Amino acid sequence: MNILLSVAFVLCWSSGFIGAKLGAGNASAITVLMWRFLPLAVVLVAAAALTRTAWRGLTARDVTRQAVIGVLSQSGYLLSVYYAIQLGVSSGTTALIDGVQPLVAGALAGPLLGQYVSGRQWIGLVLGLSGVFVVTLADAAAGAGVAWWAYAVPLLGMLSLVAATFLESRSRSRVAPSVSLTVHCATSAVLFSALALGTGAAEPPAEGGFWVAVAWLVGLSTFGGYGLYWLILKRSGVTKVNTLMFLMAPVTAVWGALMFGEPFGVQTALGLAVCLAAVVVVHRGGGRKDRKATAVTAARGEPDENRWTRAPGPA
Repeated sequence: MNILLSVAFVLCWSSGFIGAKLGAGNASAITVLMWRFLPLAVVLVAAAALTRTAWRGLTARDVTRQAVIGVLSQSGYLLSVYYAIQLGVSSGTTALIDGVQPLVAGALAGPLLGQYVSGRQWIGLVLGLSGVFVVTLADAAAGAGVAWWAYAVPLLGMLSLVAATFLESRSRSRVAPSVSLTVHCATSAVLFSALALGTGAAEPPAEGGFWVAVAWLVGLSTFGGYGLYWLILKRSGVTKVNTLMFLMAPVTAVWGALMFGEPFGVQTALGLAVCLAAVVVVHRGGGRKDRKATAVTAARGEPDENRWTRAPGPA
C-alpha cells in the first residue's frame, strides 16, 4: 500500500508541471491560474463554512500568516512555474530547479534558524545545484528561442517556496491541512483574479483543451498531490516525503519528453542522476532520526523543527 501511495503521489505532484504545459498551449499563465483557483476556492470556502471544527481556536493572526504563506508558496511559486513554461523552459527543467528547494532550505536553516547544518547537507546542496546546472545547460542548448533569463524565473519561484517554508516553521500554532489549503487557495484566487482582470486576461479561451488543463490541475495536482502529501507525511515522516520530492524532476522530464517531445538526452540524464545522488547523500540514514525528532517534539507539544524542509503545496 505504501508503495502504491508513493507512486500515486509522485505522479500527481509531477502532473502539476505537465498541466502547466497543457494550459500554456491555450492561454496565458495568469488566465490558467485564475481559473484553476477561483472555482477551487469557492468549493473549499463553502466546505469550510459547513465544517468549522478545524477552524476553532484560530486567531486572525494565524489566518493572516497562512495567507502570506499562501502568497509565497502558491501564488509566487506557481506563477513562476507557469510563466517559465510559457516562456519555453521545459517542464522537466522547471521541476528540477524547483525540486532543489529542500536542499536549499536545509543549507539555509543554519544561518537563518540557528540550526545545525551537517557537512553532508552542504555536499548534497553542491551536488544538487551542479545537477541543475547541467540539466539547464542541456535544456538551453536544445531550446532555441528561449531567452537566457527565462531559466531564472523558476529559480525565483523556488526561493519564494523556501521563504514560505521558513515562515511556516516559525509559527507555533498548529493549523490543520484543510485550513491551510483553503486559505492558500482563497488567497491565490483573489490575487490571480485581480491580476487577470487588471491585465485583461480574465476571459477563458473557447478551446476545450483549456478546461481539460484546469480539471487536470485541480483534480490531479491540487487534491491528489496535496492530499497524498499530507497522508504520506503522517504515515512515513518528512524524510520519506522529501526523498519522493526529488523523484519529481526525472518523472516530469520523461513525461514531458513522451507527451510534448521535450529534449531528453545524455546530458539531461546525467544531470538528473547527479541530483538523485544529492538526495542519497543528504537523506542516507536520516529517516530514523527525523521520525524520532518528530515524535519527541510532538510529545513535548513543540513545533516540528523539520517543517522547514517540507514543500507547502504542489505545483
